[in-house]
Amino acid sequence: MYEAFYGLRERPFDLTPDPRFLVMTDAHAEVLSTLQYAIASRKGVTLLIGEAGLGKTTLLRAALDRQPERVHFIYLQNPVLSRAEFLELLARRFGLSKDAQASKTALLFELEELLQQARRLDETTLLVVDEGQSLPAELLEEIRLLANIETATEKLLPLVLAGQPELSRKLEDPRLRQLKQRVTLRCELLPFEPADTAAYMASRITTAGGVPTRMFTRQAVSAIHDYANGIPRTISVVCDNALLSGMSLGRHPVDREIVLEVCRDLLLRREKRRASGMKLEDDVEIEAHSNGNGANGSEQAERSRSPWRFGFRLGAALLPMRKTTEVVRE
Repeated sequence: MYEAFYGLRERPFDLTPDPRFLVMTDAHAEVLSTLQYAIASRKGVTLLIGEAGLGKTTLLRAALDRQPERVHFIYLQNPVLSRAEFLELLARRFGLSKDAQASKTALLFELEELLQQARRLDETTLLVVDEGQSLPAELLEEIRLLANIETATEKLLPLVLAGQPELSRKLEDPRLRQLKQRVTLRCELLPFEPADTAAYMASRITTAGGVPTRMFTRQAVSAIHDYANGIPRTISVVCDNALLSGMSLGRHPVDREIVLEVCRDLLLRREKRRASGMKLEDDVEIEAHSNGNGANGSEQAERSRSPWRFGFRLGAALLPMRKTTEVVRE
């Protein structure tokens, strides 16, 4: 709707998992590397923790997309299931028989046979369970039993269990101590720092064909970061609404006043800054992300002095995505 007004080819802040809009901070890149290592080395249980909206599902899909064709995966993200429904869903996703859909014993027997055959062909089968914080203890226990499928030398079914911080607290339950003991890798996503917010916005705007410095003032970006609390999904929602409001008012670029009005409409509250937080209001004049290397000292010094300018320059550097075919036995 507002694309022509801002000179965009498409909307930059849609909430879709389009890999062209994937933006990697250093923290996201580290988590992605950990996930890729866990998959490649067939670790037992890998735990991915992060608040809602930080990009857990996006990173999971990015890690899976980067796997070679010999890695097959089953992706589950519907935690509202009974134990019987969960086992039936597993059997269906793995392409097992109707007997396996009705009997846990048959399921485990057929699944182990399938996994052993895959390993003889030098293939890896991975189970990814998202929204783990909503899983009841009985389903987490079933996941532990699946993690027990192994040979004398390696795991046959590596697992990635992703969820919000409540999942970590849930694993402290004494009833789940055996599952917790099987967690071999743990990674956590944290909210963006101010420079990361600027880089995220700039990268998405650039991908959509726009010029970041003509879209938002630095004060607007500061307000977006503060009221979205560094959460990418909320940043996108605020930006999208702010661009629509700016078009309606005929104002270009979007300023802080528009952002604050949008945040009031969305009932967003500004949380206290972390001790390490930086204030974007104190930035020097905005420069386009396409500028060359700065002439005022090291990159780290520039980041500390001007996260908004550094973020815009950083925003153009997206990690390349190599799309592979998702192989699910159904």
